Amino acid sequence: MNEFVAPEIDWSVLSPVLVVLAAGVVGVLVEAFVPARARRTTQLVLTLAALAGTVVAVALLWDRVSTDGLAFVVDGTFLLTPFTLGIQVVVALLAFLGVLVIADRTGAGEDSFAPTAAAVPGTAYEDAARQAGLQQTEIYPLLLFATGGMLLFPATDNLIVLFIALEMMSLPLYVLCATARRRRLLSQEAAFKYFLLGSFASALMLFGIALVYGFASSVGLETVVFVLQHPDSTVLADMPGLVIAGVLLVTVGLLFKIGAAPFHTWTPDVYQGAPTPITGFMAACVKAAAAGALVRVVFTLAAGLDEQLRADLVTGLWVVAILTMLVGTVAGAVQTDVKRMLAYSSIAHAGFLLVATVGFSVTGARAILFYVLAYGLATVGAFAVVTLVRERDAAGNVLGEATHLSQWAGLGRRSPLLAAAFSLFLLSMAGIPLTAGFIAKFSAFSAAVDAGAWPLAVIGVLASVVAVFFYVRLIVLMVLTPPAEDQADVGGAAGGAATSSTGEAGTTTGTLTATRSAIAQVGVVVVSSRGPAAVAIALCVVGVVALGLVPGPVLDWMTHAADFRP
Repeated sequence: MNEFVAPEIDWSVLSPVLVVLAAGVVGVLVEAFVPARARRTTQLVLTLAALAGTVVAVALLWDRVSTDGLAFVVDGTFLLTPFTLGIQVVVALLAFLGVLVIADRTGAGEDSFAPTAAAVPGTAYEDAARQAGLQQTEIYPLLLFATGGMLLFPATDNLIVLFIALEMMSLPLYVLCATARRRRLLSQEAAFKYFLLGSFASALMLFGIALVYGFASSVGLETVVFVLQHPDSTVLADMPGLVIAGVLLVTVGLLFKIGAAPFHTWTPDVYQGAPTPITGFMAACVKAAAAGALVRVVFTLAAGLDEQLRADLVTGLWVVAILTMLVGTVAGAVQTDVKRMLAYSSIAHAGFLLVATVGFSVTGARAILFYVLAYGLATVGAFAVVTLVRERDAAGNVLGEATHLSQWAGLGRRSPLLAAAFSLFLLSMAGIPLTAGFIAKFSAFSAAVDAGAWPLAVIGVLASVVAVFFYVRLIVLMVLTPPAEDQADVGGAAGGAATSSTGEAGTTTGTLTATRSAIAQVGVVVVSSRGPAAVAIALCVVGVVALGLVPGPVLDWMTHAADFRP
């Protein structure tokens, strides 16, 4: 009879993940035992403290891991490398900023979440919950559990644990997408689409893991590499097509989370329908975690492939990267909704990220680390700005976010500082010099050139030039175009003069004036932040500018953090 021998676990290695998950469990207990009046403050302090604790835990582990090169727990089920710590600190920092935006209640006195997500939209129960002033503080434990999954995602050598981390990250996000205070049906539709397509992606990943196990009799990445390099070690090791199919299916699951084409179809609808602070949180943190997992899995397995199979994998990444950049830039240029435009921008940036992967090199890993940080700062800041630009009806009631591009006209006159911050974030996404986005794109394209993939880098530069159009278009609209109500007033005066002088022509002008007046009836107002969102925007501005002007110290640190294999 075999006796089970409990493994020795170095709990300090697990501390970045354990801090967040333990705080999530405590958050569930807070929901049960803390009085309602103190619940929101307690949850917020607990969440921010846990994320800050994760950064501290990473800092305490850095010297050990950078010296030893790795830290194994339970035979590689949990694996820390310098690259893993780099991704974890980026995710924790972006999550901290995202939680600040989520916690903001704005000058309208409301947060972005329904008082009770279980209420059917439009029912008396929903109205009663709103009038009672209920607050949905369950979002904070859900955020912590999702962040725990993100921290675990790139920190494993075991494909089963990778799948568990994927589900731990995804399931809370499916729920959070359905919790919007405004446009409830659109929010629930977004959550359903995300859940449905995410389930397919998870199933494909699980099937790929099964194929890899069938090839190597193991789900450990380093063991699979050993089998690839020593094909006589297992019965099925002479069937490399089996592992290639498995790797491709696992990669599909990772590309889905990054938002790469053709696995991007969920992105615009989910970004548009989800509560705007959750959209910013997902766009920044999930992309960073998924990019880290992609490097961990694909870069590691590529080391065991022969030249022909490696070339096939590189070709596949080329195709996906080009298609993703094409879809993101072309579709983004024709969007009229700000959130959908930022969604297609996210897709385009997924393509730019993939440009850095084709060499499977440390240089590419460093470029990805910097890219997810720079993109994440601009994204969290941009969606934080979107939460403050609201519609207002004729009675003066503040409604949901004003997301149609025409409603952003004249924002520079209403709130110059907010328009300046948003313009900075858009310029960084466009890759304009002296911003973090320029350094990020330069690093990604340089990694591709170093790998001999200069045509892919050229395509990336051309796609970036096209993407500048829809970023600058919005900036021009905010800064140089008068507000819609001013246009309606001018149009009304012109329409009255035309009507008095001519008949049919005056009728046409009057129709245009009526259209402008209809737009102006739903006015736009910039609500003030009660603190957290303003702090997040300010920190994102500082980060984007600092990484653009003085990127050296961060790039030097990321050079040391780019080792992704033991």
